[in-house]
Amino acid sequence: MIEEHILDQAIATLFADIEFPREPAGLYDPLRYMIAIGGKRLRPKLCLLTYSLLRDTLEPSVLGPAAGLEVFHTFTLIHDDIMDRSPMRRGCDTVWKKWDEDTAILSGDVMCIDSYRRVAQAPAEALGPVLALFTKTAAEVCEGQQLDMDFEDLPQVPMADYMRMIGLKTGVLIACAAQMGALIGGAGPDVADRLYEYGYQLGLAFQVADDYLDTYGDAAVFGKPIGGDIVLNKKSWLLTRAQEKIRRQEALQNALALPVGSADERVAKIAAVRAIYDALGVGEDARGEVRRLSDLALDAISGLDAGLGLPGTTAFDRLRDFADRLVSRAK
Repeated sequence: MIEEHILDQAIATLFADIEFPREPAGLYDPLRYMIAIGGKRLRPKLCLLTYSLLRDTLEPSVLGPAAGLEVFHTFTLIHDDIMDRSPMRRGCDTVWKKWDEDTAILSGDVMCIDSYRRVAQAPAEALGPVLALFTKTAAEVCEGQQLDMDFEDLPQVPMADYMRMIGLKTGVLIACAAQMGALIGGAGPDVADRLYEYGYQLGLAFQVADDYLDTYGDAAVFGKPIGGDIVLNKKSWLLTRAQEKIRRQEALQNALALPVGSADERVAKIAAVRAIYDALGVGEDARGEVRRLSDLALDAISGLDAGLGLPGTTAFDRLRDFADRLVSRAK
């Protein structure tokens, strides 16, 4: 088993040294920009973490695929920001805002292609399953984004449909990261499937936490303006839950219909919707859901050490700590 500080150093080096072609600069500068502004790197970290449970040394053959997961995720952010009209990402201008929409679309496209090049660096014995997993996941992420856009035209979405959407948009890529590292590490089907389920449930918890923080978080920590989902009337876990609980739907609909043409109007709308959320207790409901989903993630890996032939609970403990760090701000 590889020590965690070695994984952290590998991640830092991997993204400090990541390279893209120099020309044309108008195509590749946005890629360098997006990688440079950072992020949690949770997908490559999880990939290396699950790999480390099965190996004693960190081989170069896992580093390319781990980087590919982050490159693919970053591609989705570039395109999501266009669709959501988000002006900021991680406290910085989004690509479409800093350059323009056409640049963001094309740079996102080449970033997606680049992610496949990196994932294809997986070792030959794992390449088939890894590419099949990644290709399936990439399509599912797009399906989730389409559902997210479809929901914008609906007055209300059942919670089951919302959870399915975030499972596709967010959960499957985190699940892919967990399983990909295991596959490259040589895991058998049972261990690989349990790690996939761990990643999937953790991905759901992460998205619900993100929805919670969009309304109740600190902009300096969250990396983008608070209340963006409310301003856009975006279907979030909080809005979906509020529509389930509220008796007078017109009160919520009136708040959602408030204008957002100026900064003062946006502040007023966020305050009005948040007041309804507070009265309904949906913030606390969201935090409870984060805890529930986190518990499901840990249930999936209960006894994992025995399945790996390891003494004690070291593997379980490391995965539990990873989960806690990921969603602790919303628990």
